[in-house]
Amino acid sequence: MKSLVIFKVGDTFDRLSKQIGDFDRWIIDGIGYFPYPLSVIDPRKENDLPDNAIVAGAIITGSHSMVTDRAAWSKNLATWLRSAVAMNIPILGICYGHQLLAHALGGDVGYHPGGIELGSVSIKRTAEAVGDPLFSGMPEVFSAQVVHRQSVLRLPEKAVLLAENAFEPHHAYRVGDFAWGVQFHPEFSADAMAGYIDEVAENSHADDAAPASSCHMAIPTAEAASLLPRFAGLVKQRMN
Repeated sequence: MKSLVIFKVGDTFDRLSKQIGDFDRWIIDGIGYFPYPLSVIDPRKENDLPDNAIVAGAIITGSHSMVTDRAAWSKNLATWLRSAVAMNIPILGICYGHQLLAHALGGDVGYHPGGIELGSVSIKRTAEAVGDPLFSGMPEVFSAQVVHRQSVLRLPEKAVLLAENAFEPHHAYRVGDFAWGVQFHPEFSADAMAGYIDEVAENSHADDAAPASSCHMAIPTAEAASLLPRFAGLVKQRMN
């Protein structure tokens, strides 16, 4: 039977992992009940990625790595993503996954000129999001958890912009019918966000000073979190 695959491309801070788990666990918890197989694959450790024929959908986690590092495992996953998008396999890229998906499909990724965006911030959906299968249920303005220094500087050709804010013009997009990228973190709880704020504060340098648009606070972001079970529901529909 086909499965929903989570590509775990990074690890959270050790302190957070010991307290509340890691990225893959946050995503699984965020999805909730899913009646079909769900698997976690770490492409940093496994050279052979799954055959598209056995993948019902895929979620790519965030990472402390950078897409511009062009790591061999990242290039390998980018190649897999191109083939999966061509086959209309539902894809959800989160933060690093959002950027890698854009890069794989011809977009540009690099350091955001404004520095780091960090905290629970306000994001606005675009007019195009109203008819989108994943974003149609989102309010016009919603709160979401963010922590990123790199960004999708240019969307892939024919990508549909779905969400933005004053700091990040490409917070969400769709390519084709079933491939989405979100710069924000639907899997982050308020506790996870607070942990990142603390870690960044403890390890900050002068060039890490947050821009005015960042908000160094952590609040629950239920609307953003709703994307995970909604994406899983789209995958489930296609498996029935």
